[in-house]
Amino acid sequence: MARKPRRDAAQAITDLIIQKIEEGTPPWRRPWTKRGGCGAPLRANGVRYSGINALYLWAAADTLGFRSRYWMTYAQAQKLGGQVRRGETSQPSVYFNSLKKEEHDDVTGEDHIRTIRFMRCYSVFNCEQIDGLPVHFYPDAVDEEPLEPSAKREAIAAFFEPIPIEVRHGGDRAFYAPGADYVQLPHKTTFVTEDHYAATLGHELGHATGHPDRLDRTFGKRFGDKAYAFEELVAEITSGRICYELELPPELHDSHASYVDHWLQILKADKSAIITAAAKSEQAFAWLAAHSGYGEQTDDAEVAAQTPPTEKLAA
Repeated sequence: MARKPRRDAAQAITDLIIQKIEEGTPPWRRPWTKRGGCGAPLRANGVRYSGINALYLWAAADTLGFRSRYWMTYAQAQKLGGQVRRGETSQPSVYFNSLKKEEHDDVTGEDHIRTIRFMRCYSVFNCEQIDGLPVHFYPDAVDEEPLEPSAKREAIAAFFEPIPIEVRHGGDRAFYAPGADYVQLPHKTTFVTEDHYAATLGHELGHATGHPDRLDRTFGKRFGDKAYAFEELVAEITSGRICYELELPPELHDSHASYVDHWLQILKADKSAIITAAAKSEQAFAWLAAHSGYGEQTDDAEVAAQTPPTEKLAA
């Protein structure tokens, strides 16, 4: 019997993200809501997925029409009294690990330890693919009423005001100035809604987290002359995450067509690029949210485990 070829998890993840971008619905711009059981993907124990796993499972749920937030392995489902239905297809969840290997240098005659980093993946199912689980794993009825544009004013203020990054107002451009370390935005009254202002602020603050005194985000030569577009992708995903957490409409910060084209070029050329972008945006959001104590429970170890090796980033 021929052995089934191993699934290329990084390629599968990248292919789906590319598909969603080309359809005009990147997963970080979806109309997320915490009502009706929908929202950020959760593991069986209720802890949020993070990084590329959150991004990918959002996209998979959207593509496949799942509304349950919960994903779990076959073994976890059985332990909870559930059974994956026959014929259901799993989705990959990835993490990075390392091992140490002792090597001998024939030239110097010395032994040394080399650290080898590698990616592993395991298969998870959405709870709508599983019968017999406790009722809380399944989605409730959807509340169709849209949010009012300014309904989250207090939540917006609570999230952004404690962040210790200077924000200036004036002019007709929104940008982050890395040399002087400040965010520049047009006056609030020039935005269509307060929600649009918050989304744009989140995007520019996402850039600001990359300052050397914060996350010191650099990408080396890996993305060549597309480094700027890659940084825009990180900031865009960060803004989308903030919109989700504050329950704001996601279609708030228009993606420039040239950025989208560059994103697609990057993702098609490097199947691990989206994994890196998701990990970097997760770190950016965590840095911003830490000042207000905002956000659901996350697994910090999982975020670290999803960050590809540093030496690979600079290649």
